[in-house]
Amino acid sequence: MTSRSRRSFLALTTGLTTSLAASLTDPATATAAPYRQKVPKPVRTPLHLAPAREQLDALRRRKISSRELLGLLLDHHGRVNPDVNAVVTLDAERARETARAADDHLARTGEPLGPLHGLPMTVKDAFETAGLRTTCGSRELADHVPEKDADAVARLRAAGAVLFGKTNTPANCQDIQTSNELFGTTRNPYDPERTAGGSSGGPAAAVASGLTALEVGSDLAGSLRLPAHYCGVHALRPSHGIVATRGHIPRPPGWLTSGDMLTPGPLARTADDLALLLDVLAGPAPTDAPAWRLELPEPRSRTLDGLRIGVWADDPYCRVDAETRELLARVTELLAAEDARTDTTARPVDLADSDRLFQTLMYATGTASASDAAFQGEVDAAGKLDDDDHSPGAFFLRSRTQRHRDWLRANEEREKLTRTWARYFDDHDVLITPSAPTAAVPDLTSVPVPQRRITVDGAERPYFDQTAWANLTSHVRLPAATVPVGRTASGLPLSVQVVGPYLADRTVLAVAGELSRLLPGPGAPEGP
Repeated sequence: MTSRSRRSFLALTTGLTTSLAASLTDPATATAAPYRQKVPKPVRTPLHLAPAREQLDALRRRKISSRELLGLLLDHHGRVNPDVNAVVTLDAERARETARAADDHLARTGEPLGPLHGLPMTVKDAFETAGLRTTCGSRELADHVPEKDADAVARLRAAGAVLFGKTNTPANCQDIQTSNELFGTTRNPYDPERTAGGSSGGPAAAVASGLTALEVGSDLAGSLRLPAHYCGVHALRPSHGIVATRGHIPRPPGWLTSGDMLTPGPLARTADDLALLLDVLAGPAPTDAPAWRLELPEPRSRTLDGLRIGVWADDPYCRVDAETRELLARVTELLAAEDARTDTTARPVDLADSDRLFQTLMYATGTASASDAAFQGEVDAAGKLDDDDHSPGAFFLRSRTQRHRDWLRANEEREKLTRTWARYFDDHDVLITPSAPTAAVPDLTSVPVPQRRITVDGAERPYFDQTAWANLTSHVRLPAATVPVGRTASGLPLSVQVVGPYLADRTVLAVAGELSRLLPGPGAPEGP
């Protein structure tokens, strides 16, 4: 930061500088309330609650063994998980064997097995794990034990990770809250009356409550980013296609394909840890590995100074609440203080048109694994619709049952929209938007989905408005990160979304890291 920009930043935040200075010195000891003036006493974070890179450094320096670190996490699990219900299947004994093997290898050779050598972690229950039950929250898969790892899981194991559990998801990943008949509801670590989000609610809650330093979730309609926003952790939806998807349910076990917008991605406590896990996950699928290589470009800049940053703070199609608007205003002021070239007016696309196209494509891709009887029922119902019926239900049925010719035309619109985004990024390095209209909404898992609503500044809104900002990027293959940079007056996490050009994942993570360094996050949730 230049001396001029630092003076400008401090002038902007008169009365708030004490806590900001503390967070700039040591982000791990930032106060729970973002701008509380009282400086907290430094507190050393226990290793099992530290970022993954710190844990890995301790493992490689042999300050702790993999078995010992796993034991700390399992003890923490016993104290915390019963209240959060994030981890739903444990594989403790096999994890102990894997950790022992990792310790023995390091002692014998002095060399790590890979970048995640000996690191205990969990994985979303949507990813198949060889020899370990994988249900995707579905009663039909309650006894499903795969013979083969999902491709993403195989990369974790090859990197030396010690997988000790699976985290909760709504049945077949088909909700934006996390509850199912097999395992029940995952609760938000900051407020048990609030949702953890979905479908990666279990992974986000696990990271937030210290049950794991790293997680792998998946994202179609914000399923990775919305839970990260609600639970106050970092997440990245990578550029589509750079992380292999085979072995992800809800496509039935054994299928080789997945949804054309589904993307696995990392969750972590820091942006730096996202980068660590992205390097492990990203790469060609095994069938492409003989010829393909992936070399993501380096960040366009490692500082905000001079970076061309668009800010899209609100939109009539999906209004955000007052506290979210205040957060975006604060971030915009920070960018100016850091000498970023900020643009608050240019819009890459029309949010309403983009969202409608996304929904058209999403509903269509969801039919692949529907039963023949269920799909025929939708076809019959769509055939009975009046031509002038433009209700949400009619739109859903028409999208689900559209002819292939109609899908091809929708896909052509997607390609045109992708080009429009590319032109925007000719003049901008990243775009910052809200992550969602509000902080975590009340848990509504006991309410039938058609009856669910959310409230934004006192006004009732459709339930799925929660994902409108995340939906901006899902169908156009762009990388997007959730970055926790504050909290509400009631203590709930708030974040922003950082969107970058296709394959500019490292630029997105660099900006996420700078925002995290300069703005305190929500602080850890209370608990053991």
